[in-house]
Amino acid sequence: MPEPVVLVLDADPSPRLGRLTGRARVLRTGAAGLADRLPEADVLLVWDFTSDAVREAWPGPGARPGWVHTASAGVDRLLCPELVASDTVLTNARGIFERPIAEYVAGLVLAFAKDLPTTLALQRERRRHHREGQQVAGSRAVVVGAGPIGREITRLLHGLGVQVALVGRSARRTIHGIEDLGPLAARADWVISAVPLTPSTYGMFDTRFFGLLQPSARFINVGRGASVVEADLVSALERRWLAGAALDVFDAEPLDEDSPLWDVPNLLVSPHLSGDTVGWRDRLGEQFVTMYELWADGGPLPNVVDKQRGYVPSTDNSAEEEGASPE
Repeated sequence: MPEPVVLVLDADPSPRLGRLTGRARVLRTGAAGLADRLPEADVLLVWDFTSDAVREAWPGPGARPGWVHTASAGVDRLLCPELVASDTVLTNARGIFERPIAEYVAGLVLAFAKDLPTTLALQRERRRHHREGQQVAGSRAVVVGAGPIGREITRLLHGLGVQVALVGRSARRTIHGIEDLGPLAARADWVISAVPLTPSTYGMFDTRFFGLLQPSARFINVGRGASVVEADLVSALERRWLAGAALDVFDAEPLDEDSPLWDVPNLLVSPHLSGDTVGWRDRLGEQFVTMYELWADGGPLPNVVDKQRGYVPSTDNSAEEEGASPE
């Protein structure tokens, strides 16, 4: 029996797939060659998860891989009607990014509460200005998105003494439904978005939403950029409807150097790095190889995405076991 063909939509640096030697024939392609190579692939590894090439190439002629794995948590850049309707199994990199992103969010909460951005600015000016910081313990947070990233953020903020309300698509056990988001956000000190990009989350954080927040609240987005109407956030910050915001993701990435977001007062901009820690690419490669071995041996794959929903569903039990808790 011939070795299965693993096609890699490559990016620099390439994944280390040495463990597949003798178990698979590994082919690599860029976005321009993907459509021509797809018919010969049994498995597609989307290593360049910033590319739209899969969504563009998938509707073409010929056979399609039975399994597609993306080295990312989000799958919105891959999904097209033809892929959703196909029998192809789609998996993601769930398990790699949760803790680093949660640590990043905790760092932002502490930085905002202790006014570190102002301290750094004053240091550059060689100016001393005494201020009082905010106590994090006892403050209120709303985490929007009850997947593994949202649950890990919830768990870490609990460790800081923050009272956290976790909001998901629907109410279940210890998770609030989306209908509770408005009232919860209206009295929150921190609103953190960790939602996937779906039709229901596109543009959900808009003028109406920001108008609900307290003037002392901060908004943090580590989910998907298109869930925020960026112009509405800019306007809300300029009008001081909220005290500050941090965006690690954007509607268009990388953020253009001429974007007005760079200069918005009280807005912290970072280049989609919240989940990237030393060795993260190696961990992604190791995860794929482990999953490939399961697939080749006929075992069930973890991290299977519900293509209709656009994310890996979580059961009620797993949400409770992983520390999701309402306020």
